[in-house]
Amino acid sequence: MKLQKRRGGEKRNVGSLYYLIGASGVGKDSLLNYVRPRLVSHPILIAHRYITRPVELTGENHVQLSEAEFLKRQTYGCFLFTWQSHELHYGIGKEVESWLLQGLDVVINGSRGYLDTATYIWPDIKPVLVTVSLDKLQQRLEARGRENSEQIQERLKRAASFAELKHPNLITISNDGSLKEGGERFYKVLTDSEL
Repeated sequence: MKLQKRRGGEKRNVGSLYYLIGASGVGKDSLLNYVRPRLVSHPILIAHRYITRPVELTGENHVQLSEAEFLKRQTYGCFLFTWQSHELHYGIGKEVESWLLQGLDVVINGSRGYLDTATYIWPDIKPVLVTVSLDKLQQRLEARGRENSEQIQERLKRAASFAELKHPNLITISNDGSLKEGGERFYKVLTDSEL
């Protein structure tokens, strides 16, 4: 949290914006689900993404919009961040800005490709990169059964490129171990607890 000068010279606390990123299969959704109940007593909110894809019972807890609904909201400035990936539209609602200006910390599930733009819009953003070894990632991708072997190899290539990511506020969390180990690391980052 930091102080930000507002109109009229008053200063107020502004929350931290944690921007969660990582290759497909590293466990971002699992980490979010792990910390969600533990954050109830902290001034930290996890924002839902608005996505033009159906909600799945086992997938991300997002708000489903049709493409027309999404574009209408985008036209009216309802989003703080928007990006496209795999022919889908993703958005982070403008409400996140209001939460931050109230002094609440906010966690969002972001996109590596959008990080530079997100940093331009919110310069104090704190990217949190979740990593796993490529061997472990391959095992996870094969176990979930969503991709064929060619798609898995493509995802592994993309995952390797995350190692080149640079950002002045970058925080990296290894999720090679159990969900509890990775989840505790993430929780400690969000709550400024000792690691």
